[in-house]
Amino acid sequence: MNDQRDLIEMLVARLERLSADSYWAHQASGVRGSLLRIIEDDHLDSPQAANLLAKGFEFLEKAALEK
Repeated sequence: MNDQRDLIEMLVARLERLSADSYWAHQASGVRGSLLRIIEDDHLDSPQAANLLAKGFEFLEKAALEK
């Protein structure tokens, strides 16, 4: 099992759960789609994957602070 894949899949699942009313849900949709493509193309250890992970966690944090 790949830890990076697990982390990406967990982040994608959490981003999907953001309230549709949230500004951050809309922002996160592009990151979520890009992360899914990273998994599909098996580019798990790429610099792009690392950047998208950071951005996704940033959106989760901001959405949590919004509540």
